Amino acid sequence: MRADNSQHIVDAARRRSEYTRAKAVQALRTLDAAGEPVTFETVANQAGVSRSWLYAQPDLRAEVERLRAAHHRGPVSPVPARQRTSDASLLRRLEAANTRVRQLTEENRRLRDQLAGALGEQRAERITKEQAKGRQ
Repeated sequence: MRADNSQHIVDAARRRSEYTRAKAVQALRTLDAAGEPVTFETVANQAGVSRSWLYAQPDLRAEVERLRAAHHRGPVSPVPARQRTSDASLLRRLEAANTRVRQLTEENRRLRDQLAGALGEQRAERITKEQAKGRQ
């Protein structure tokens, strides 16, 4: 009776599947980082896999569709996904800008008050000097 070598075949198929998936993920990253259009065709060509295989992988398919949509609505020179500003980051920047605007508004108010006080004192001194000259 022959030995059961099916485990070797299963292991080889699993390794081939992992390698193919890794090539597809790398192709996605490379295309996105280069600012190239991400489509099923470009990813398939870059990774050396078939488009039908990409369509059959739900996670890869979703990522291709997400990057493709981002590229279509993005600027002329799209920024790679990992370099794009997140919503949370934009909110933090907006909060920081609003805080700075409040600080500057308060500083302007204080400076106006100081200027008004200084100009008032200057005017009072001038009037006092004029009145003193008039008495002489």
